[in-house]
Amino acid sequence: MSTEIEARIEQHFVEGVELRSQMAKALSPAIARAALVIARSMEAGGKVMACGNGGSAADSQHFAAEMICRLERERRALPAIALTTDTSSLTATANDYDFKYVFSRQVEGLGRSGDVLVAISTSGNSGNVIEAMRTAQSAGIAVIALTGRDGGEMGRILRGGDVHINVRHERTMRIQELHLTILHVLSDAVECCLPEARIGARR
Repeated sequence: MSTEIEARIEQHFVEGVELRSQMAKALSPAIARAALVIARSMEAGGKVMACGNGGSAADSQHFAAEMICRLERERRALPAIALTTDTSSLTATANDYDFKYVFSRQVEGLGRSGDVLVAISTSGNSGNVIEAMRTAQSAGIAVIALTGRDGGEMGRILRGGDVHINVRHERTMRIQELHLTILHVLSDAVECCLPEARIGARR
């Protein structure tokens, strides 16, 4: 039994490494475009909002934390908000309207033209994330969509100026693992696009 479990564990690592190798070249151009979209927004005084459900909610918070605090470089805080953390807003909206609107109401209230929304869903079909995307697009807010599988409805509603980072894999855990890697790489790329000389080092 122990040998079988060890083999299963090893296979998880092998599958994860294989997926990263496959996606490295395929996703690098889209990640680079996403970094430029975020950097240009911040240079113009904009901010990033992020949303998702479950593990993707955790990823949203992780990404916002990397922006506000730092990844590796000493720099000033970058403006980012995870739309998954305000339990009063989330529960009030779900109770008074519908869970479908828990993120879009925040985008409507907090977002401004020129901002960026990072929308995360492993299936690409999360209704509340799609609603947030539609609200963002109507407000002149660029969307960076992180999806899995075939990209779902999120991939289909993207417009010019939006960016789709699609992990073409069927297993949710593999998609989530790569989404976290992508967010780390994206954070690093944003820091490279906004060097200390322009945004100021943290003192």
